[in-house]
Amino acid sequence: MERKNKTTGKVAGIVANLVTVKVDGPVAQNEICFIYHNDERLMAEVIKVIGVNAYVQVFESTRGVRVGSNVEFEGHMLEVTLGPGILSRNYDGLQNDLDKMDGVFLTRGEYTDPLNREVKWKFKPLAKAGETVSAGSWLGEVVENSIPHRIMVPFKMEKRYEVKSVVDEGEYTVDETIAVVLDEDGKEIPLTMVQKWPVKMPVKVYKHKPRPFKLLETGVRCIDTLNPITEGGTGFIPGPFGTGKTVLQHAISKQAEADIVIIAACGERANEVVEIFTEFPELDDPRTGRKLIERTTIIANTSNMPVAAREASVYTAMTLAEYYRTMGLKVLLMADSTSRWAQALREMSNRLEELPGPDAFPMDLSAVISNFYARAGFVYLPNGETGSITFIGTVSPAGGNLKEPVTESTRKAARCFYGLSQARADSKRYPAIDPIDSYSKYLEYPEVQENLVDVVGEGWLSDVIKAKDILLRGKEAMEQINILGDDSVPMSFHDRFWKSELIDFVILQQDAFDSIDASTPLKRQKYMLAKVLEVADSEFEFAHFEEVSGFFKEVINFFKQMNYSEYESDEFKKHEKSLEELLKERRN
Repeated sequence: MERKNKTTGKVAGIVANLVTVKVDGPVAQNEICFIYHNDERLMAEVIKVIGVNAYVQVFESTRGVRVGSNVEFEGHMLEVTLGPGILSRNYDGLQNDLDKMDGVFLTRGEYTDPLNREVKWKFKPLAKAGETVSAGSWLGEVVENSIPHRIMVPFKMEKRYEVKSVVDEGEYTVDETIAVVLDEDGKEIPLTMVQKWPVKMPVKVYKHKPRPFKLLETGVRCIDTLNPITEGGTGFIPGPFGTGKTVLQHAISKQAEADIVIIAACGERANEVVEIFTEFPELDDPRTGRKLIERTTIIANTSNMPVAAREASVYTAMTLAEYYRTMGLKVLLMADSTSRWAQALREMSNRLEELPGPDAFPMDLSAVISNFYARAGFVYLPNGETGSITFIGTVSPAGGNLKEPVTESTRKAARCFYGLSQARADSKRYPAIDPIDSYSKYLEYPEVQENLVDVVGEGWLSDVIKAKDILLRGKEAMEQINILGDDSVPMSFHDRFWKSELIDFVILQQDAFDSIDASTPLKRQKYMLAKVLEVADSEFEFAHFEEVSGFFKEVINFFKQMNYSEYESDEFKKHEKSLEELLKERRN
């Protein structure tokens, strides 16, 4: 899309952040332009072209912009800068480094470099002269916060090239030439550690993208045990305000089996994003023993920042994730909340006077969400390595209505549904994931079932199905007890209800503030589930319904003490022994 001469234009109309520009030359969809106002340059993106009029969405406040203001088109789409130094950074939706900005409030028209151009990186060559390379091939690597950061042939170079030379091992800045390649005509092309890529275009330099099949361990029992997600899988967390979406995302970020964590705060409230900025630098990483922020990048576009940048932020985050996936790394991408992104799409669609869909959202909302989720996945790279992007987004439906368009469209795209329940949150049952309404479609895949057997062992899937059945039967029993009264239902109803409560308290609920219970390895999850189901399969004798609740409360207490103890430690075994003695007294 690069043009020899830049197209220019004049502002012809303004409606909030939608600006109509009368152009004097060719422009393209999604092209970037700058509107000049006094000494400020306001970045905007072309979203519609009709004749000589280009409709652009401005990523800044348009206050003060007048009809007749000059506009200059850049000849390229919205791009991100890729290279060493992205980890531990706090960016906005346009990849401006927030830490380089001065003042309490963001200055309109201020754009900062996302990389540090002065720092020197210790480069180690991986490619050799004479080798044939293509887009995404590894030329060398530097170490970025203990993570191997591969320097690759730029993704835009689609042909095959011959390596003429690669620099020796040593320290270089990102802008120094580290390799020279020859194209088919023998022309020399110098390469640095930096490249650019348009955020709206998926990075497709992989060899094969199969259906995800490897289990991703998150350490969160109500996910791993009942509805597991796969490495390279997709999931979403809908729920009313205050049910713990953000906290659950933080827990997954800290504990999941991933090399890189990218958090896109695409329209979340500013106070919750501030918590990320202040907490993550202090959190210890249980996987590396270092700080969690060292393998984390934050894209912050809060609800009080320009609405158009919400859309940019999710695409920027996904492009960074694809960049690291091409290095052969496992990336976890968390977006909070995609509802605000959808609201930004609705706002722009309405201003363009497009035909509205349900609840005034764009007619193509479902397609936009599906295309975005499709960029995640598990891939085989041309060099035989593998990489993955596991994407989990949150949805904040108004009034907790899970039938609204954003939730319904996301349900079609994502394979895991972790619905948060207001009732569970109100009763302090955290994580508040509803075990009955939630599901993982990955459990239907034969290759995932085989991987479960390899990782966890035989019998896991049947135990999961049995646990879900007990929970459902317990819910039905509770409803009957509430309608008819405690003493008007058979004793079996109380027994059934409390066995479901046993699974709820021991397996589903988890203490994120306890150093041991915060994260549970799969081996321990399997053992505890089998232990709980062993109790649920047992027959007990009770003379009165009050005995049922008293007995099971004691059982739950011993199990919870086991959850708070180191697995297979003396303390763990002591509580387990006490539990066995209690069960032995009551069993038939």
